[in-house]
Amino acid sequence: MQQQSFSSLNIQPQILQAVDAMGFRDMTEVQQKAIPPMLEGRDVIAKAPTGTGKTCAFGIPLIEQIDPACSQIQALILAPTRELATQICDDICCLTRFLPEIKTVVVYGGQSMERQKQQLKKGCHILVATPGRLLDLMQHRFVSLNSVCMAVLDEADKMLDMGFYKDVRKILDSLKNLKQMSMFSATISREVMDIGWLYQRDAEEITVLPVQESEPKIDQYSIQCIGREKIDIILRLMKQFEVSRAIIFCNTIYTTGMVSEQLHANGLNTACLHGDMRQSERNKIMEKYKTGKIDILVATDVAARGIDVSDIQVVFNYDISPENDSYLHRIGRTGRAKKEGISFILHSKDEQKRLDSIIRYTKSNILPLEMDGWGVFKKVSK
Repeated sequence: MQQQSFSSLNIQPQILQAVDAMGFRDMTEVQQKAIPPMLEGRDVIAKAPTGTGKTCAFGIPLIEQIDPACSQIQALILAPTRELATQICDDICCLTRFLPEIKTVVVYGGQSMERQKQQLKKGCHILVATPGRLLDLMQHRFVSLNSVCMAVLDEADKMLDMGFYKDVRKILDSLKNLKQMSMFSATISREVMDIGWLYQRDAEEITVLPVQESEPKIDQYSIQCIGREKIDIILRLMKQFEVSRAIIFCNTIYTTGMVSEQLHANGLNTACLHGDMRQSERNKIMEKYKTGKIDILVATDVAARGIDVSDIQVVFNYDISPENDSYLHRIGRTGRAKKEGISFILHSKDEQKRLDSIIRYTKSNILPLEMDGWGVFKKVSK
């Protein structure tokens, strides 16, 4: 479809100013398809790949419809993880940069409920939340959703698959003045369809295929090796491909620490990130990574979603992804904002069938590499 600029939208100039300050000019396909019906107040159910600009797609219409004179929460955004919720809040705050009267608050587990209560008391028009923490706040009567008229479920498939189906229903059932409910999802699962049938009215159905203009440009490679070779291979690849910013994904907490320590011992500026860390510690590490104070992040899949750092050059799969979907979310951390990226899978001979399954499921063109006698990685000659 022909690209349109954000300036073609009938929205407040302050939002256009913020979009321009964020470096965006033309809308992505999901933005072009979702923003107009949402501005009209219609429900939307959108199936779109990761990294296609979904936050702006629902954030802009929500902000446009907020009444700053009303101090109550008017829009609710539900997300499956703390990381994604935090990222959405950051993006919404960027979009309201020139509308300081519109307040956005994020709430999630692992942080003091009393502190979040105080944040809400200061004023909130747009609330971003994980379902479990929002229900806790509701049960303690720390939050009122009586004025919520717009709701968005982001990464709805992941959220409902994580066991939040009943929690989401409880929250949606409590929104007595809900006028618009939209869902954004990588896949349309049975649970997503059920929520749509129960809570949406004549929803605009949007599908964004991973076609050339919206699919991240990521060169994908695989390297067969044994475990003790992996650190040396990563170091060689980083030198060969001149990598300065990367994420390395591991399957266990122990491995993240081990890999981070070994790379640090080789002179790299690294840190690890996993689910057993305190949320405050995770936030500090992510802030350092985003601002370039950390070059290499070694993480479990807790970091695969919700990280939106535009200058990540390479994703390393130190461990092969246990799930096909998580592989796509891992590599989706690179090749963002219309930049090109690279991903590597390091796998053993015994894991070849697992790799073949990922290739079939994701329809990815993953090219095998092997090291020549000079220590340079080249495509395997057939």
